[in-house]
Amino acid sequence: MFPKYMGKITKNETTLLIAEDDDGHAELIIDNLREAGFNNEIIRFQDGQELINFITAISETGRASAHGNSYLLLLDIRMPKVDGVEVLRRIKSLPELQKMPVIMLTTTDDPKEIDKCYELGCNFYITKPVDYDRFSEMLDRLALFLMVIQLPDLKRKV
Repeated sequence: MFPKYMGKITKNETTLLIAEDDDGHAELIIDNLREAGFNNEIIRFQDGQELINFITAISETGRASAHGNSYLLLLDIRMPKVDGVEVLRRIKSLPELQKMPVIMLTTTDDPKEIDKCYELGCNFYITKPVDYDRFSEMLDRLALFLMVIQLPDLKRKV
């Protein structure tokens, strides 16, 4: 979709983590990011507990990233087992992962929920459009954003 950007901006050392329980949404997110030229590794988690197990293993081994120098997380709020707010709370409580950028990507547009996520340390909060075309367009824009932002190296000691 954006051929002039494909492969030129993507930082392959960043692994994108997606926590999304809805298979249709997850597939749409991944497909649209790929079509827009986002070529980084993507790891998808179907519930909050899967993601917590993953980040706990990273924290316990002292290795911020086995897949690269940094992670970026797209996090849904309404998920089974452990919700996204609790996942966010746990990530931001781990010294090894506090700098990891977290983008809430959810259908929830409750102002109290938005405030809570920012208080806990999310970096951005995006409400998923209900309309398919608007959702696809938003994902194209998100892909371009992801390809130009600078992310912290979680392996580097401060």
